[in-house]
Amino acid sequence: MFSRKALQVSPSPTMSIDARAKQLRSEGQDIIGFGAGEPDFDTPLHIREAAVTALEQGFTRYTPASGTPELKEIICKKFLQDHALQYKPQQIVVSNGAKHSLTNIFTALLNEGDEVIIPIPYWVSYPEQVKINGGLPVFATTKKEHGYKLRGETLKKYITPRTKALILNSPGNPGGQVYNRAELAELAEAALKYNFYIISDEVYEKLVYDGREHFSIASLGDEIKKQTVVVNGVSKTYAMTGWRIGYTASATEIAALMSGIQSHTTSNPNSIAQRAALAALGGPQDCVEVMRRSFLERRDYALERINKMPLLTCTEPQGAFYLFVNVEETFSRKFKNVTVTDSDHLAALLLEHYLLALVPGKGFGAPGFVRLSYATSLENIRRGLDRLESFLKELQ
Repeated sequence: MFSRKALQVSPSPTMSIDARAKQLRSEGQDIIGFGAGEPDFDTPLHIREAAVTALEQGFTRYTPASGTPELKEIICKKFLQDHALQYKPQQIVVSNGAKHSLTNIFTALLNEGDEVIIPIPYWVSYPEQVKINGGLPVFATTKKEHGYKLRGETLKKYITPRTKALILNSPGNPGGQVYNRAELAELAEAALKYNFYIISDEVYEKLVYDGREHFSIASLGDEIKKQTVVVNGVSKTYAMTGWRIGYTASATEIAALMSGIQSHTTSNPNSIAQRAALAALGGPQDCVEVMRRSFLERRDYALERINKMPLLTCTEPQGAFYLFVNVEETFSRKFKNVTVTDSDHLAALLLEHYLLALVPGKGFGAPGFVRLSYATSLENIRRGLDRLESFLKELQ
């Protein structure tokens, strides 16, 4: 008999689409990928050079389980500079990517049957990670007129005596929503009143647009800071997805639990990648702004084109690098005498007939949507949207 926890876990749809696209590409097909959520830029040179230096210096052995003291110090400095948040190194846990950080959090916090509130739309791995660790995902609806952000009065409808945590993702994947200070204050008030944790996933914090500002909910006061676990990493900000360095900041007791868990699962994060992350967080930041401006240019181009196409609608993402597109009007229409049934079917048709890879919305809790990543070149975006437009014109 296999593990019941393992059997109830669904594969990641983003990784599935990306794997199929890569397979077709390896067969010589001209695939345009809007699927995977990773920057198309090279990791900046000074970061790569730091990794080379680490290799040459023989920095290839075990480090402390929760990360090197130098990296934890620079992470503390980053929180202070960016959000006026004071953390000590013992409150920081460096892990093998932010996804690993989240797994550590759920392992440390959840008991069997604990509930975790997850606003819709959500990143595909949140509910699966909760289930793996014995928790129950509770999905909270959001409204288009609220920018798909959870409001305080809505949150209260989902709170029960078993509520252990709320997952907050700002800037958000897949919707690109960015919570302002007042919106965060409503959620913090509920967390304090009903005594549950906030898990604040802030991996896209540097990718915000149109003069908006990213706020960390932990910065709203000492009380909510104690009940918040902040998750971040270097993958999205510094084009370091494959380096696998994420980190958390939390109360010392929670950090100690996560450090102990990690010591028995992965030992420590990759030593060389930690040196690279040190260079990323402590080095020049102009590369971050260069990438952000490129993403903004791509967002504006893609959004304008999408909203001119028939049968599609898309709200403007305020951050990250995704368009979350409503495709419900394509359902029940025919493509080559085949009726489009849902977003999964739509994505499959686009990949097989137009060699265009995008991610259906069911895995994000929004089956009427698809996600398009604009973390690819403007030329690829133009060609991909040309294919999408051609497909839509064929629908009857």
